Amino acid sequence: MRNYFLVFLLVFGSFGTLKAQGEAYQFFTNKGKKIDLKDVLKDAKDVDAVFFGELHNNSLGHWLKLQVLKGLQAQNPDLVVGSEIFEREDQLNLDEWFSGQITESNFEAEANLWKNYNSDYRPILRYAKEKGLRFIATNVPRKYASLVSKAGLGALDSLSSQAKKYFAKLPVEVDMSMPGYVAMKDMMHGAPGNSDFMIQAQALKDATMAESLFEPIREGKQIYHINGSYHTKDGEGILWYLKREFPDLKILDIHMVTQDQLDKLDDENAKAGEIILVLPSDSHTTY
Repeated sequence: MRNYFLVFLLVFGSFGTLKAQGEAYQFFTNKGKKIDLKDVLKDAKDVDAVFFGELHNNSLGHWLKLQVLKGLQAQNPDLVVGSEIFEREDQLNLDEWFSGQITESNFEAEANLWKNYNSDYRPILRYAKEKGLRFIATNVPRKYASLVSKAGLGALDSLSSQAKKYFAKLPVEVDMSMPGYVAMKDMMHGAPGNSDFMIQAQALKDATMAESLFEPIREGKQIYHINGSYHTKDGEGILWYLKREFPDLKILDIHMVTQDQLDKLDDENAKAGEIILVLPSDSHTTY
């Protein structure tokens, strides 16, 4: 009997080890405390805006992003969703599809879709449409960001009044001393092109995505915004522009990272957001 008991302990212990090794994800507070999705949703219940800073090509992260959306919508059916993956020029296409005026295939033929839209983003859009949520295309058209990266923000002044509807109101203030922008400049050291113009293009994206949310925020709507993690890391980027307009805005920033282990939050990943979503370094990517 004693031998059977020892075997049981060994098997049970091995199972526990395998389970720990096979964990798919872990949420942490920025103080390193492990929390569950239900804790994230509890924290999100009383804030004005939730930002999900994603890794664009991480399939597991996209699934979790959808789970957060489902939880937020269950708590607030009047939720407004926005995303970096759609540029302001696509707003009409989104509105027409969500209202049933055009088909999904028409929408996908007309919109500027990212290459992993079908696998990673379509489920988000379909869920939002199914639940009747408002969906905002928040990003600046890439042609204008490209123009700024080559010629600076001053190049936008000469554009038509129609063109200026698709990006943040001019002049766009840029804090070049912001740590995220400084890090960008350091990474581009020695690369071709004007690094200040590249940072201005990044700032134009951040400012435009923030401004795209001003109206629903003023209406008292709760926001769920999906963007690349760099756009909201450390409370900078989009959040810097939002806080300038709404200093008292309550924000929950979820920041996604990958690590070799999920048991403890690596020091370099702490403080990037209020909530840190850790995924395995070997989790599946779509490109």
